[in-house]
Amino acid sequence: MLRPILKYGDRILHDRAQRVEAVTPEIERLVDDMVETMYAAPGVGLAAPQIGVPLRIFVVDISIGRDPAGLLVLINPEFVERDGLQLEEEGCLSVPGFNATVMRPSRAVVKGLDRAGNEHRHDATGLLARAFQHEMDHLDGTLFVDRLRGIKRDLIVRRIKKLTRAGKW
Repeated sequence: MLRPILKYGDRILHDRAQRVEAVTPEIERLVDDMVETMYAAPGVGLAAPQIGVPLRIFVVDISIGRDPAGLLVLINPEFVERDGLQLEEEGCLSVPGFNATVMRPSRAVVKGLDRAGNEHRHDATGLLARAFQHEMDHLDGTLFVDRLRGIKRDLIVRRIKKLTRAGKW
C-alpha cells in the first residue's frame, strides 16, 4: 500500500525513531509498504519516519528497481565503521524540489536485521554509503537540510516556510 511521505517540518521527521522489538507480520507489511512507496516516489531510499512510523527501519535500492538484488532492508541498523570523505549533491523525498551538496564519509559499514530477522552486514562505498548515511540520519531525526550551514540552509528553510504559508507545502 502506498503511504503518504511526510515533508520537512513535520514533527515526527525531527524525532529519534524507536528500535523494533520483533520482526512481526505487521513489520513485514510495513516494509512492503515502504518499498512500494519508495519505488513509486521514485527514490533510492526511504526511512519509516518519512511515512509517519517512528521505527528504526529503512529500505534502500540505488538501482531504483532495475536490479532485483539491489533492494536492501535494514531493521535496527547501526554503523560499524565510517571513513573517507565524499562531497556530493543530495535530495530527499521529504524535502521535494530541493537539493544541496552534503559532506559525508565515502565508506560506511552498517549492520542490521533483514525482513526475516537475520542480521546482515553491508560494506558500502559511493552512492550506497551516502544512501545508508542519509537514511540513518532520518532514524535520528536529521534531514539533509539540517546538515547544511549558512546561506544555503537559510535559503531552503525560508523557501519552505514561504511555501507552507502559501499552502503549497
